[in-house]
Amino acid sequence: MAKTLNFSEAARRLYITQGTLSQQIMQLEGEVGSKLFDRTSHSVILTESGEELLPLAVATLESAGVCSDRMKDLRGALAGTLKLGTTHSFCPLMTETVKAFLKQNPGVDIKIIVETAAELLEMVRNRELDLALAFKPIMQYDEIESEPLFSTSLSVIMRNGHPLAEKESISLDDIESCGVVLPGGPLQARRIFDRYLGIDTRRLNVRLEVNDPDLIMDIVQGTNLVSIMSALASYYRTGLTAVPLDRASYKMTGCVHRPKEGYRKRSSEVFLGMLRESAQMERLMKNLQL
Repeated sequence: MAKTLNFSEAARRLYITQGTLSQQIMQLEGEVGSKLFDRTSHSVILTESGEELLPLAVATLESAGVCSDRMKDLRGALAGTLKLGTTHSFCPLMTETVKAFLKQNPGVDIKIIVETAAELLEMVRNRELDLALAFKPIMQYDEIESEPLFSTSLSVIMRNGHPLAEKESISLDDIESCGVVLPGGPLQARRIFDRYLGIDTRRLNVRLEVNDPDLIMDIVQGTNLVSIMSALASYYRTGLTAVPLDRASYKMTGCVHRPKEGYRKRSSEVFLGMLRESAQMERLMKNLQL
């Protein structure tokens, strides 16, 4: 709650109702004997007591969580809860690894958060996630260890049978006459598109701008429109073709991100090993590069 300062958003992240969250905060305020939040109809802010309590509460919760995880690990069985994050583009890779992991480790519960790369990296920094899958960010974080799994570049994605589907590479001239679904601002593909490729979007016949990779693929699959994204977005779909963009020399590196310091659960180490194997299989199948 202290991070979002929004009851609805905090309740959503905690998977509880807003009423339950309000009751829990009131109970905590009663126990500590001080008001922790100032609430108005327009905003929520921490009181002075809330500001003082917050770092102590965070440290206590982290210590309790680490203690519980260590005791479970000492018992030699994989158990507890594994907290994972992924962007939409990495959902297929995450899904395959999670299915295999759950089959082999029935004692571990998993929570998965699907968010933008920026949101996930902030959660990793705050130790709210054990692992997160996302492309390597433009800005690096000292508190985060990022392990590369594969590299790819931007491709033009279209339905099978599209007039451009047989080409080995595609130029901007090739798609000037096509309708384009442009990835939205929060997506890494769009950031690379704008920052590194220097493409003037006025050259393109942009019909839609969408910030959800799955929705982009649905639209492209059912129309003659094309999109410019990482080929990863189309890998687990039938009926789509991804052709490299001829000027996409900038590589997008798919990474697994985790906190650099602190205790690591055995379950997270096992999951990471399986994730590496899944990514290696993807490279073999899809000719991705290290």
